[in-house]
This record gives sequence, structure tokens and C-alpha cells, in this order.
Amino acid sequence: MPIIDQQFPKNIINNSRFSLEYFSNSEVTKDDGQDVINSLTKKQKTLPPRYFYDAKGSQLFEDICQLSEYYPTRTEASILKQYANDITKVTGKVELIELGSGSSTKTRFLLDAYQTLDYPLTYIPIDVSGSILKESANSLLTDYPTLNIQGKVGTYQQCLTNIKATDKQPKMVLFLGSTIGNFNHQECDRFIDLVTDSLNSGDYFLLGIDLQKPQEILEAAYNDIQGVTAAFNLNMLQHLNWKFQGNFDINLFKHQAIYNNQEHQIEMYLISNQAHTATLQILDLAIDFAEGETIRTEISRKFNIEQMTKYLANKELVLRHSYTDTKQWFGLLLCQKR
Repeated sequence: MPIIDQQFPKNIINNSRFSLEYFSNSEVTKDDGQDVINSLTKKQKTLPPRYFYDAKGSQLFEDICQLSEYYPTRTEASILKQYANDITKVTGKVELIELGSGSSTKTRFLLDAYQTLDYPLTYIPIDVSGSILKESANSLLTDYPTLNIQGKVGTYQQCLTNIKATDKQPKMVLFLGSTIGNFNHQECDRFIDLVTDSLNSGDYFLLGIDLQKPQEILEAAYNDIQGVTAAFNLNMLQHLNWKFQGNFDINLFKHQAIYNNQEHQIEMYLISNQAHTATLQILDLAIDFAEGETIRTEISRKFNIEQMTKYLANKELVLRHSYTDTKQWFGLLLCQKR
């Protein structure tokens, strides 16, 4: 059962416009490190991307988004700014449900557009962090006087299942930032099936996708000259050290991101500079590294609009409109469930 939190952020005056649900027995609260053990004991060592995001990692990602080489965030924002009014004309009155909402910065372009339709708007942000939902709500409720926010803290599956069970209002699910590119093919199938199942016939899905482009542009975006992405990647090891009493030495690793042309995806790695052993005491885990051995920390798949449109159509999500920037580097797909 969800737990409703009536503790509202400071400076929110009208408490009736904000609620927050925490889902009990949430996967996000289970933190025994088994995912780390499973990932680091594979032949190709990996780490779950969630370990990027301690306080330092979150700040480093914000810094990445400001880099000249890193185009996705500002490009998607420019598309939303240009086409938000067009999107509202297609969908009409809907509840907005955002997966991985974070600070909801880009969502403001849509909120601005829907606000002009002059009806009470409901925004349902979903994130694993209740604190960031409260922080963003504090700002949004001040800036949007007719907005109601129903935040949900938990996994996509928990929250979308709850929405499907309780919400019969027309809605649009948002999944921005090309976060879908971080899923492999099997994970993507499961995720899209989950989204489709959460929608009623006629509901909408707005998906942001990073598009295929020259290798040099992609690799530069993940290997910036200032080394911010390298610091972000290496910080994952520091996060593990703090969380599980580890002794990873970040000086024994280097960052590298490469573009896999066959799979159409960026692959981000930490490469061991020499043979050594690292331990995570709380997990009773010792990890041996050979010189040159890698940990894959992230994939970021790049898409083709036509292929993605066919894939979504096979999942009952029919394209209504696609929107891109002038360079066709990024795309927004507005789909409707059959």
C-alpha cells in the first residue's frame, strides 16, 4: 500500500495542491548491494547506473548538461520550447505523468503551454527521490497557481501500475532525456509494455530519443575536454566506497566512452590501469582486475525515428507527430495508444 506524505516543502502555502506517495516494500529502498555483486562478478564487469547518483554525482551530471559537447539536454529543451503548444493542441486536456521527473526543468515548457488552456492541471512526477520531488514541487506550485501535484516515490512499475488501477482521466506519460537509451533491448521491451499497459485507449506517450549521428559528435559528447564526464564516471567508485566500505582507488582507473557502430550505442567504461584487487567490505566481495580490464557503467542507445516508430506501433503506440531540431540530432515522438 502507498503511504501518503502530507509533509510539504517550505514556502508551499496551499497544501491541498500537493501530495506525495511512498510505496512500501519498494525496490528503491532495498539496498543490500546484491546488484553490485551480480554486476561485478560477470565476465564483462558492469555496474548499475543508479550508483552514478550520490550528491556529488548528481551535481556532476548537472555540470555535464552545461558542456558545449553535451548536446542532448539543451537540444531536447529547444524542441519542447518550440513545439509545446503544438503538442497541447493534439492532446487537449490531459494529466501529465512524468517518469524520472527529477527537477522537472524541461517539463515547464509543457506546463506553460497547458496553462494557457485555462483548466486545472494535474502533474504526477515519478522519481526514486522524494526529496527532489518536494524541492521541485516547491518551485512549481509557486509558479503555476492552478497546478496540482501528486508526486509518487518508487519504481516505474509500482507507480504506473497504481496509476492504471486508480486513474481514469485522459493522460500523457512523459519519458524525456532519451533515458530509454540506457535500456538494452530486453529491458526496453519490458518498459514499453509497462507503459502501454498503464495507458487507456486514446491516452498519449511523449518519448524523447537521441538520434543516430556521426561517431565523432557522439564520442565527444561523452569524452569532454574538461574531464567532467570522466569525473562523473569515476565518482561511481567513490560512491561504492562510501556505501559499502570499499577501497577502490580511482587513480587505478581511467574513463573511456566509445561508440559501438553495430549496436548504435555509446558504451561508457572504467578501464583498470594495472592488475589489482579491490574490496567492498560490507558485501564481503573482493574483485580482481587484470590490466586493461573494463567495467561497463552505461550504455546509451541512439535511435532512428522511422525504426522507433515501427517498434512503438507494434506495442500499440501509434505515432501522431514527431518533432526534431534543425540538425535532426534529437527527436520527440508523440504517440497515442490504440
